[in-house]
Amino acid sequence: MEKIAVSACLLGESCRYDGTDNRSDLLLSLLEGKEIVPFCPEDFAFGTPRPTMDLVKQKGDVRAISNENGKDLSDPVIAYAKVFFDNHPDVTLFIGKDRSPSCGVCTARCYDAQKHLISDSDAGLMAKEAQKRGIETYDAEAYVAKFEKKG
Repeated sequence: MEKIAVSACLLGESCRYDGTDNRSDLLLSLLEGKEIVPFCPEDFAFGTPRPTMDLVKQKGDVRAISNENGKDLSDPVIAYAKVFFDNHPDVTLFIGKDRSPSCGVCTARCYDAQKHLISDSDAGLMAKEAQKRGIETYDAEAYVAKFEKKG
């Protein structure tokens, strides 16, 4: 059975920064019969609710920076991603929450040090780890749209 990693908020878990979810019934219907492995690196590392963070390019590297205090929050997210994929080596597909600094596949926003938008098509930190490992990746909206075009 195909094993798919899916952002937990898309499954209805209240793990977004503000304690809400992004449940997608359409996505859930497309995933029926598949083995789903939920993930949320931010909830695991920082709990819910939590301050927001943005991707910021610093010295040629992209880091997740807290909007509350400017602290670099990248390392716990990256560590979670590595352990997650090490523990689930048979995941063949990753579906992330669009625009998330952790889970967005190609829709995460990235800023410069002065908080000017420099890109709205970056990958979040966990999505980057999935891509490094050769796992097929989709933002949830793009995954759903792929099937809507077929139907």
